[in-house]
Amino acid sequence: MTPTVLVLAGPAAREEVAGLCEDVRGLLAATRAGVVVCDVRGLGPPGLGAVDLLARLQLTARRAGGRIRLRGADPALAAVLDLVGLRFEMEGEVEQGEPALGVEEAVEPGDPPL
Repeated sequence: MTPTVLVLAGPAAREEVAGLCEDVRGLLAATRAGVVVCDVRGLGPPGLGAVDLLARLQLTARRAGGRIRLRGADPALAAVLDLVGLRFEMEGEVEQGEPALGVEEAVEPGDPPL
């Protein structure tokens, strides 16, 4: 299934966060994809407001049995999220346990079979 995209534009006001969380919950229920892609290109400069919003969206998604993936994350936003200990799947990154595209595993002669 193709995940749904939720575009986050501008710094979200505190009173908008609950509505965005409800949007994530609704998209997960409607699509059953298990993932909502949050396009964060228009979110603005990284700061505590962005961190709070993304943490709440991820918590909402987890409670609904899904997760969010970030699209278009600025390196500064990724650094701030890493600094506060929040790990998000970023679109375009290799998923954990998966080889990067174009990488082939080689077998050396004499290697024992797995």
